[in-house]
Amino acid sequence: MAEAAQNPVNQQQKIIVTNKHGEKLVGLLHDTGSGDIVILCHGFRSTKDYTVMVNLAVALENEGISSFRFDFSGNGESEGIFEFGNYQKEADDLHAVVQHFLQGIRVASVILGHSKGGDVVLLYASKYHDIHTVVNVSGRYDLKKGIGERFGKDFMEIIKKEGFLDIKNETGGVDYRVTEESLMDRLSTDMHESCLQIGKECRVLTVHGSDDEVIPVDDAVEFSKIIPNHKLHIVRGANHCYTSHQTELASVVVDYIKAALQQDKATSN
Repeated sequence: MAEAAQNPVNQQQKIIVTNKHGEKLVGLLHDTGSGDIVILCHGFRSTKDYTVMVNLAVALENEGISSFRFDFSGNGESEGIFEFGNYQKEADDLHAVVQHFLQGIRVASVILGHSKGGDVVLLYASKYHDIHTVVNVSGRYDLKKGIGERFGKDFMEIIKKEGFLDIKNETGGVDYRVTEESLMDRLSTDMHESCLQIGKECRVLTVHGSDDEVIPVDDAVEFSKIIPNHKLHIVRGANHCYTSHQTELASVVVDYIKAALQQDKATSN
């Protein structure tokens, strides 16, 4: 175990899971030999190799807990076309991953998501009810907000007129396209109604930075009002990416997951 903690890279195994659309999802298993696996879900325009995902995987590994970080369809190494929105599809991608591990000796016991991934793990919990520990790191409560800040205030008029909006990168090329359909996917995803479907048997931790410049910390407070079995932890001074607070984020998350897994073990005994 000590060797795995010192050199976690050696313990990573590439695993491919096929989603219900036949697309291959690519992920990396940090294998400590534990029976429980924590599934790590990245955010918007991100990948499994994002700093938060990697650091959390290593922190869990150092405590002897296996994890699996993967790319949602249309992102990173996974197959599929990138789409703005896709919240329910990503929850279904996550379901394919959870089901994959049910077939082996390990069980996906915890799901964790950052930013958009935080919304995805909550949507998963509201729909599937088979995972009882969920960690929402800086997810957005109101998905109608934050779009104008990203695309400009006249984004809706352009999409209604053209049928799409091309988002340019720094060199002027098209980074990705937002279609009216993909925009409506996001606007029709109601986190409030979904969270009301999360049962009391599902424990949820929400972590959010007090200085989050992308998603206001007030969103975390809203989640705490409606999710029945909920714990809220505000990381003072942290921004959306936890740039200067990676260690505190990892400590809070790992302590919560360890306690949850121990509780599950005690209950099953």
